[in-house]
Amino acid sequence: MRTPPATSPLADLSARLPDLMLRDRHRLGRRLEGLRRGRDSRGAARDTALAAVAAEIDSAELRVARRRAAVPKIDYPAELPVGQRKDEILAAVRDHQVVILAGETGSGKTTQLPKICLELGRGVHGLIGHTQPRRLAARTVAERVAEELHTELGDAVGYAVRFTDRVGEDTLVKLMTDGILLAEIQRDRMLRQYDTIIIDEAHERSLNIDFLLGYLKDLLPRRPDLKVIITSATIDPERFSRHFGGAPMIEVSGRTYPVEVRYRPVVTDEVERDQVQAICDAVDELAAEGPGDVLVFLSGEREIRDTADALVKQELRNTEVVPLYARLSAREQHRVFQPHTGRRIVLATNVAETSLTVPGIKYVVDPGTARISRYSQRTKVQRLPIEAISQASANQRSGRCGRLSAGVCIRLYSEEDYLSRPEFTDPEILRTHLASVILQMSALGLGDVAAFPFVEPPDRRNISDGVQLLQELGALDPAETDLRKRLTPLGRRLAQLPVDPRLGRMVLEGERNGCLREVMVIAAALSIQDPRERPEDRQQAAAEQHARFVDKNSDFVSLLNLWEYLQEQQKESSSSRFRRMCRTEFLNYLRVREWQDVYGQLRQVARTLGATLNDVPADHDRIHQALLAGLLSQVGLKDTDKNEYLGARNAKFAIFPGSALFKKPPRWVMAAELVETSRLWGRIAGRVEPDWIEKAAGHLVRRSYSEPHWEKKQAAVMALERVTLYGIPLVAGRKVNFGRIDPETSRDLFIRHALVEGDWDTRHRFFQENRELLAEVEDLEHRARRRDILVDDETLFEFYDQRIPADVVSGRHFDSWWKKTRHDSPDLLTFDRSMLVNEQAAGIGEADYPDSWQQGDLRLRLTYQFEPGTDADGVTVHIPLAVLNQVTEAGFDWQIPGLRAELVESLLRSLPKPLRRHVVPVPDCAAAVLRRMRPGTAPLLDALEDALRRQVGVVVPRDAWQLDRVPDHLKITYRVVDERQQALAEGRDLAELRERLRPRLRETLSASARGVEKSGLRDWTIGDLDRTHRAPQGGYQVTSYPALVDEGDEVAVRLFDTEAEQRQAMWAGTRRLVLLNAPTPIKLIQGRLSNQTKLALTHNPHGGVGALLDDCASGAADRLIARHGGPAWSQEDFATLRGRVRAELPPLMTEIVGTVEQVLTEWRSVELRLKDVARHAPKDSIADIRTQLGGLVFPGFVTAVGAQRLPHLVRYLRGVARRLEKLPENPARDADWTAKVAAVTEAYERRAARVPATAPPSKGLRQVRWAIEELRLSYFAQTIKTAYPVSDKRIMKALEQLDV
Repeated sequence: MRTPPATSPLADLSARLPDLMLRDRHRLGRRLEGLRRGRDSRGAARDTALAAVAAEIDSAELRVARRRAAVPKIDYPAELPVGQRKDEILAAVRDHQVVILAGETGSGKTTQLPKICLELGRGVHGLIGHTQPRRLAARTVAERVAEELHTELGDAVGYAVRFTDRVGEDTLVKLMTDGILLAEIQRDRMLRQYDTIIIDEAHERSLNIDFLLGYLKDLLPRRPDLKVIITSATIDPERFSRHFGGAPMIEVSGRTYPVEVRYRPVVTDEVERDQVQAICDAVDELAAEGPGDVLVFLSGEREIRDTADALVKQELRNTEVVPLYARLSAREQHRVFQPHTGRRIVLATNVAETSLTVPGIKYVVDPGTARISRYSQRTKVQRLPIEAISQASANQRSGRCGRLSAGVCIRLYSEEDYLSRPEFTDPEILRTHLASVILQMSALGLGDVAAFPFVEPPDRRNISDGVQLLQELGALDPAETDLRKRLTPLGRRLAQLPVDPRLGRMVLEGERNGCLREVMVIAAALSIQDPRERPEDRQQAAAEQHARFVDKNSDFVSLLNLWEYLQEQQKESSSSRFRRMCRTEFLNYLRVREWQDVYGQLRQVARTLGATLNDVPADHDRIHQALLAGLLSQVGLKDTDKNEYLGARNAKFAIFPGSALFKKPPRWVMAAELVETSRLWGRIAGRVEPDWIEKAAGHLVRRSYSEPHWEKKQAAVMALERVTLYGIPLVAGRKVNFGRIDPETSRDLFIRHALVEGDWDTRHRFFQENRELLAEVEDLEHRARRRDILVDDETLFEFYDQRIPADVVSGRHFDSWWKKTRHDSPDLLTFDRSMLVNEQAAGIGEADYPDSWQQGDLRLRLTYQFEPGTDADGVTVHIPLAVLNQVTEAGFDWQIPGLRAELVESLLRSLPKPLRRHVVPVPDCAAAVLRRMRPGTAPLLDALEDALRRQVGVVVPRDAWQLDRVPDHLKITYRVVDERQQALAEGRDLAELRERLRPRLRETLSASARGVEKSGLRDWTIGDLDRTHRAPQGGYQVTSYPALVDEGDEVAVRLFDTEAEQRQAMWAGTRRLVLLNAPTPIKLIQGRLSNQTKLALTHNPHGGVGALLDDCASGAADRLIARHGGPAWSQEDFATLRGRVRAELPPLMTEIVGTVEQVLTEWRSVELRLKDVARHAPKDSIADIRTQLGGLVFPGFVTAVGAQRLPHLVRYLRGVARRLEKLPENPARDADWTAKVAAVTEAYERRAARVPATAPPSKGLRQVRWAIEELRLSYFAQTIKTAYPVSDKRIMKALEQLDV
């Protein structure tokens, strides 16, 4: 007998592993491998470790034995199609790793497959995992399988759904939602606790199902022992077979009855109607078919309400209309399952297509549309558009009426329409956001989403959007190219939270903001269906109950308020009472429980992540800032013109009508959800601030900068910043320091503006010295009217650029650097005059551009401005207001020496061409005549005319100079300033300035001579009156001229700014004071007048004889004052003058009255004759005569004309009479003479207009005025001799020689 070979204990233990459960096999195998690789092959420690492993293997073997013994007895209901084909299915599962089982509802595939697997021996070494799309299905299927296997739920058969786990140590079959299996993948990448996985209802192609199918395909090669069974309705099962490399496919029929399909399009050639009417017609048609409930599919709640209203109005007998949609309360949803009598019409959304089986349905009305969740690539939001359903969905709908007996399905569209539709509905992965899938795949290290073996690969753009959202949330690092490393620490934590990534991001931010508890409450609420119910028939009552929790600024806070209320009520109430309270207050108890469960789960996960809940309630702003972290692409800025918001990527959305913010929308909002139905709606919204958004989206915002500019106050380069998030402007034009954004440009602008241009407030010594030196050279440029003296800005820039470091970009940076540098190099930045002046600027003397102008005793400051086109371009003389009356134009016509040559050249160029020919070349001629001229000895034009006559032998008439062609900068600008050197007025016409500022000048003069001016004088009581008053003011001698002023019934002493005004005022004032102190002879003269004289004097322009005689008295007084030496300036002289006037006034006045009588007699005669002639004479002639008469006889003419000239008025009036006699004989000749007189008169008036209004005309100008009257006699009344020879030429020459 041979002895068996000796084996090691390690080998013996390894040989026992294949009989263990998969998890134990893997776990213990690794320990044995560790022992095998250990350095010490012997020893007590090794023996101890082996013993421990052996003990665990013993325990694991007992576990397998116990599980094998727990396999219940298996039998199959004979009536189920799957049971009838059990052997075929069993063989397929035994022989293949993947099997596809297709069968209609009712075939028994869901309940019988786990039993077939148990019969094959599966479930002993690992669980039989069986997934369902919904929690309700997982629980009910588990109950059904356990019942058929005659075991308690939780023993051989268990289930696991969110918040509930009924799986025991010896459970063989585990029903669960596909989400549970997905979550387990994170903990068990190889799924070693399963030896079989059944993916049920795979035809629904949810996101979870597609991900599981892809993951299993990738896993199967590494788990050859794993069996996978895919069950599906008979909707494209071949696709699953192809996905798993041609896996065998078994099709099992269901238990259904035939269904008659009728096509009744809404609109045909014969009938036009809407969908509601078409449904009503279909219901009427089905009513004739016999009893049975009707299921009508509709796309939304509004369509259900409209259709229900229409059906109710039809008053159908024994018919009940019942709505069915997801937002209904659980009680209202359960109505469709409750027994009833009569007929029931169920109006349902596509929730009744696969999710719920409505009992008793014999008839179906299918409009062929549904709201299908679809991700919009353009707006990046989930839409719910109404779309035509696929053929597969249409067949599912029609199949709903073939469960109990033969049924009828009326389709409200044509058969051609049906056949043209896509065969299958797009799987969810092709029409939903992929962020959650991508996050989980990244956490699992599954690599590129695009390379993952999905049944149908998603659109790469949707993948990109999912990645973009995760980058928005900070879960993925956009800069990381290695896909396995791009998940950030935050993203890894995010992947562990059992909620949508957006909600998870809120939770993590809530922890950071100290508001974790509140944010988890809100996140849990957002992950479930709204617990607030709004029954169709009690919407107002529900709204009133829910209004207690409303926060006007935030729907999120409304949820928080509801939570706090529920917590408080639950503490104070029993379970049953709390349920009743929820029902009474329109709150769904099951959803409230789910809310609490999700919150509890989040709290548990948060604890594992090391997060701590806040004990103190957080303020709402912190809560919203935390929520904002997950909703950055769902913020909106209100359009001020429309009731809508600008959202990310130019999306336009409105706040949902059910929101508390709907009636008074804030400027900025965030929405928990953007859903497109009839339009894009923002559901569950809250007010936010743009600075919150900018802070939270720092990694996403785009910043652009415009208008970088130097700001003196900031001592820095500033720019306008525009901040946008996905195209939404968060900041439109905020000033920011540009130095940190673009240091190079900022440094350039700092040097140019602060240092080169000097636009900086600083006390650095070098800066002040440089500015002063620049000002000196710039002033020289202004004076010389050249731009080539000072070096250009680029030279100055290079000077600073070579010396200042690259990191100096602002005043603050400069101060810091210069503080250290100036101790070693104090003159580093100081200019030298030689570096500022160009070489071409030699030869410019300061004497040619003096700082002041001397006129008599006055020294007036000069300034220079080289800015062509401006009012003060050229030389400006500054005249203090106090000495304005002392400054004359004399000498200023010569200009300063530096501009004199240019002025003379300009004058020569202004000459007419015939004269200009004699002075070319102009620069040479100008230089020659200047050498002959002596500045200031005569007016410039006089001296220039004389020099030209001597130099080139040409006589230049005065009117040949075209002074308007001389450039303005060659004309002196006069600037009048006050004592603070502030400009009061300026211009190039000194006389006009004096006239404009006369009131202020008078005030100044009066202020400088207080006590000199007097009022209310009726006699000479002022002692001697000085002809000139001088007083020092502002470094000048202020000169004024006192004089008596006629103020009617009294006399005053006033100051005048010119001697001419003084003379005029003094004469009138002396006259008034003399007449006030001399007895008037008016009454005496009136008593001696004859009746004829009185009649003649009555026709006067004064308005009465008294006024006329006063005028005669004034005229007589003027004659007497002139006869006795003029106005008196002392009390003694006035007394003498007064005595003489008293004695001589009566006879002289009598003489004057006689002359006036002649004047008025002739005037009256001419006026009467003029009325007769005017009807037939030329208008110009008549107008000229009237103008002449108005200038001869007018109120006050006696004094104005003067007693000595009064007799001449008689001659002139007789001349007018003679003209009126001859005018009808030869009106053409009169018109010719009128034109000649008009030309002379216009010349006289132009010269007279140049006389200031306050100054009397000169003697020569007065002589010209009367010479024009003599000229009229020479033309119109040649029989009346003129007083002296006269002609129009003589008058024009006299005007030219006048010195006004």
